[in-house]
Amino acid sequence: MKQGNIRSVFAALRRSEYFAAVVCAGLLVLMAINLLGAMSRKSLTNDEFYNIPAGYYNLAARDFAINNVHPPLIRIIAAAPLLPLHLNTPPRRPSDNAIRGGHETFSAFWFANLSRLEAIAFWSRVPMVALTLLLGVVIFVFARKLFGPRAALFAVLLFILEPTVLAHGRIVQTDVPAALAYLFFCLALLRFAEEPTTARAVIAGLACAVSLLTKSSLIVTVPMFAFVAALLFWRAPRQNQSRLSLALRVGGAMFITILVINATYFFQRGTLEAGDTHWLAAEFPSRFPAIMKAMAAFSAIVPPYFLFVFCVVSGINHEGWPASLLGMYSRTGWWYYFPVAFALKTTIPFLLVSLGSLSWSIWKVFAEKKTTFLWLIVPAAIYAALTMSSNINIGIRHLLPVFPSLFILGGVFLDHLLKSRFRKTAITIVVVLIGLMTIEAVRSYPNQMNYMNQLAWSHPHWYYLSDSNVEWGEDTGQLAGYLRAHNETKVRAALLGGWITLAHYRVEYVDATHPNPDVPPTHYTAIGASFLNGSTVPEGLTNSDGSSLTEEQRHNFFALYRARSPEAVFGNSIYLYREAD
Repeated sequence: MKQGNIRSVFAALRRSEYFAAVVCAGLLVLMAINLLGAMSRKSLTNDEFYNIPAGYYNLAARDFAINNVHPPLIRIIAAAPLLPLHLNTPPRRPSDNAIRGGHETFSAFWFANLSRLEAIAFWSRVPMVALTLLLGVVIFVFARKLFGPRAALFAVLLFILEPTVLAHGRIVQTDVPAALAYLFFCLALLRFAEEPTTARAVIAGLACAVSLLTKSSLIVTVPMFAFVAALLFWRAPRQNQSRLSLALRVGGAMFITILVINATYFFQRGTLEAGDTHWLAAEFPSRFPAIMKAMAAFSAIVPPYFLFVFCVVSGINHEGWPASLLGMYSRTGWWYYFPVAFALKTTIPFLLVSLGSLSWSIWKVFAEKKTTFLWLIVPAAIYAALTMSSNINIGIRHLLPVFPSLFILGGVFLDHLLKSRFRKTAITIVVVLIGLMTIEAVRSYPNQMNYMNQLAWSHPHWYYLSDSNVEWGEDTGQLAGYLRAHNETKVRAALLGGWITLAHYRVEYVDATHPNPDVPPTHYTAIGASFLNGSTVPEGLTNSDGSSLTEEQRHNFFALYRARSPEAVFGNSIYLYREAD
């Protein structure tokens, strides 16, 4: 075939309406390879210790009175492939109500199925990878609808290269699914606002239900839907629409939402267990009667344990959560925590693209009245404000529902640069930005969970942030392999979730936070990054005289190890120290 003919074929392909979709599919295949490859090299994370068995109990035993920090939909989806394995399910321990999270029950579950830990982790993670890829599809569809196919491809490219997405897109957690549910809801709401047909009302109701069943923070979808519905009612006469028919469609969307919520809980209507009721009374003494009345009223519409989720999250947020930021410690956090975490945990090219695209899109709204951008800016601003107002300052994963809007805005911004008068310069800028993001994606593999960019250069990573930002237990398999290679079968350790994975690899976990003089010393001590900075050192520890540790003592529990050089570091999250013989 002649060169001219080849060029004409490629030109025809580029003009094809399916070309962008095919390229998007290819990008997502590359992402799937990345996710599955990293997944096979990483161990169970701390929250998967709870989420996987909770989903199995939700699905197999239809027990929802356990681990109610978030609604059960994602846990159930993750547990579905486990049903053919016929896992052992020890009876739930009476003390393991929703507030305790099911620690004793889930410990019994994992030890009863310890030989199949890797199979359980793999098959429960496969649906999470599928949901992550589906998020890529929704990003493409949303961006193409608003801004065209090239902007959509840039958005997907930013999506598949960002380490935070790659880290959390392969584990059983609610954060990437929440990003998917939130973006899907915004797309469904946009389509309903454009043309409030019955079919679009049904899809909007389904999207709202999925959001509410995915993560408690997505309660924001309810007032968002209500606002759009009110706006449509106000505009109905001008659009020659019947307010009665619109009311029926909105009512139908609400019915679908309620139906799907009840179906996810298998239409259960049981009352709260006594332990959960007592917790409500202790946590909200002044509001307890009003809460119970509201619970009784709304339980006629949705399951009691669906309502209870929001009480649990409210209680946790009120109490706060130990956190670390730039060497500081706090239980109630800082309003600027997530902006700083975003600046440290995203690649610098994406950080620059995000700042540039946000500024540019806001200018487009005010200077050129391009209100289309509001469908991305407003949802991102709402969720960011909600997250920044929280007292729970832990993983950047909590901000993930904001990321899809940034990917799309970034894609539009890069597309706009290529349309500018300075096209050659723009091409160079875009190629450099994408190239640097690709380098960072390769460099961080498979340790994307603990990734930090070049702004975090002057201190170890544990100094800047805590929790899943720097350690989540997924490197305990590497630790176990190193210890066994050195003929060690036990280790003194302080790790998130490590006692389960180490037991699977036949390494005894000696808890370093509870020194026991009757236990012989070990040759090695393994300290997780979050324990080094003190944020995850358990509360309630005591001194030798029986007095409780002060906050300062707890934060500096492992301070002696901060100045020591570790013999080995695994995944930038676990520090292994050789002890003197």
